[in-house]
Amino acid sequence: MQVVPEYGERRDSLDQRWAAFLLDCGYVAIPLPNVPACVDPLLRGSEVAGSILTGGNDLVAYGGDAPERDETERLLLERSLELDKPVLGVCRGMQLIQDRYGVRLERVPAHVRTEHEVRENGSVRVRNSYHALGAFESTPQLEVLARAGDGVVESVRVAGRNAIGVMWHPERNAPYDELDRALVRELFG
Repeated sequence: MQVVPEYGERRDSLDQRWAAFLLDCGYVAIPLPNVPACVDPLLRGSEVAGSILTGGNDLVAYGGDAPERDETERLLLERSLELDKPVLGVCRGMQLIQDRYGVRLERVPAHVRTEHEVRENGSVRVRNSYHALGAFESTPQLEVLARAGDGVVESVRVAGRNAIGVMWHPERNAPYDELDRALVRELFG
């Protein structure tokens, strides 16, 4: 979301690396504008494999400036859960999932524009990190799948649902991480 005050425009934007990453995983990305009225026609009127809530600005509750994005993505998450459609939340998208389930986010400045070790599935991996907000705790509705060494929750799964959140950006790896590719294929397959 970009705001251009001199033109009175609020622009949606998406890193082109998402299209390339998803194509590599066998899917074609269909960007959804931050207009809540577009959610139902897309989810109910087409054969979408699932939804990705991508990274970007903060949620409004934490200082962000895109209430229309919050509204659109909250509706997209709710409708996807209702319709049992898969959801992948990445960075801000995972924060939206956490917020939906009542997890309080806080500033984690050591996670901005860096790499760090993340413990997932019993092993330690190095993951990229671009987020200034994170959580040290979770709720029973969110199964913690990965944590950073400092305790920040780095991945969750919504209990009993086909919805996962990760704090790292799989689209920013070159080459793409095979585990991230497998996650997308399994989630949306």
